[in-house]
Amino acid sequence: MPDSLTREGTTTSVVLLATTPACRLSCADGTLLDRLSDQLTVLPVRDVQVVTAGGGLGADLRGVAKIARVSAGTIVVLPADLVAHTEALALLLEHPARDTGALVSHDAAAGPMRPPVRVEAGRVVAAGSSFHTVPEANATFRGVLQAGEADLASLADIAEELAELADTGKLGPVTAVETIDLLLVGLVRSGVRVRAASLGPLHADRVTGQNAADSALTRLAEIDEARVRLDTAVKEDDGFFATFFVSTWSRHLIRPAVRLKLTPNTVTGVSIGLAALAAVWFSAGTQPARVAGGVLFVLSFALDCLDGQLARYTRAFSPLGAWADGMADRLKEYLVYAGLAFGYGGTEIWYLAAAAMIAQVVRHALDYSYAGAVADAGRVGALWARPARSLLESADARHAHGVLGFAQRMERDSVARWFKKIIVLPIGERTALVAVTAAVWNARVTFLSLLVWGGIAALYQLVGRVARSAR
Repeated sequence: MPDSLTREGTTTSVVLLATTPACRLSCADGTLLDRLSDQLTVLPVRDVQVVTAGGGLGADLRGVAKIARVSAGTIVVLPADLVAHTEALALLLEHPARDTGALVSHDAAAGPMRPPVRVEAGRVVAAGSSFHTVPEANATFRGVLQAGEADLASLADIAEELAELADTGKLGPVTAVETIDLLLVGLVRSGVRVRAASLGPLHADRVTGQNAADSALTRLAEIDEARVRLDTAVKEDDGFFATFFVSTWSRHLIRPAVRLKLTPNTVTGVSIGLAALAAVWFSAGTQPARVAGGVLFVLSFALDCLDGQLARYTRAFSPLGAWADGMADRLKEYLVYAGLAFGYGGTEIWYLAAAAMIAQVVRHALDYSYAGAVADAGRVGALWARPARSLLESADARHAHGVLGFAQRMERDSVARWFKKIIVLPIGERTALVAVTAAVWNARVTFLSLLVWGGIAALYQLVGRVARSAR
């Protein structure tokens, strides 16, 4: 029977499976179960249900299903024999999306307590257990699984189906140690979108004996969690210009901004102000003024990076903030376009400015309409359109072909991956393009460059979207 500890003010519940002997191994905080319970007290958790009765795999799965049926909000299932950094648990528990996700490491050395998974585009697309194999695995699952509120019914159905298969021996000699591994397999194979929360340099390991526990605790002490939190505040998949010319120094502004109690939205507001000043300088039309405008526009973009870094560091995300940030990006660009056109003078330049604006609108429409279509298809597919995948399959043989396969192979090559990021002309590259062409040449060169490069980027995106849709 589970023991429950309740807290107010959050919507996440934790199911702590303390059904293996390893959870009672000793550490400085008592037992591993005690240590994990203490870690959960500093995370945004509403209640912790500790399952201690050892009724076997089927009983554990049915226990999870029962809790999922009656819960409102997100559920996190984790084993009490886990030795992990608190910051590692926070990657799921403090993520504002409260979505379905799994804690993974890109160390692909699979083992009995770290089953293989395959991660593509930030999602777990194939998951394994001692019964299920994963071709082309590139990561390992580290035992922490979160189910968003929208996926609780799927989690309950999968847990009950797996319990029946386990009780009838159809899953082979699996044990209660693999309860969470099997739940991840079931979610992935049922078409649920599972976000891959990457550990990075942090550690999270399940252990079976005292020596392994002591070794895992020693590895935890070797990592500076505060430094890792700062590092992970900087986007890993950002554009080339943002990564190498902005984030290398803007990261040092994060902690001062926290000490000054600046919010991400405040930083966004200052960024808009700098872009408006850049537009004023551009409108003067002289080369020194265009140089000053270019510098201010780059600084505006740097603050645009900082507001996201600050939001990730403080985990102060909000739908309003994300919307405001996206709208601010468009507003800043169009202010600068107007300033450049005004400074250049003449009727023709306004046609070019309008064409550049329209090109950006079309490109963003391609992005957002495709993202919305994928989300809608995912919701529908989870109900009826996506073919069900058997939980008894022992392998996932899905492979990519054609244009999409070529694009995925490019992701494995560092130079090709950065080329892909640059060619789509993200906001960092657009900022640099505007600043450099305006300062060195003039507004006409700026708008023509935006139209040519933007056209290539739109064609590349369109081909990619068609290829993914066909897949």
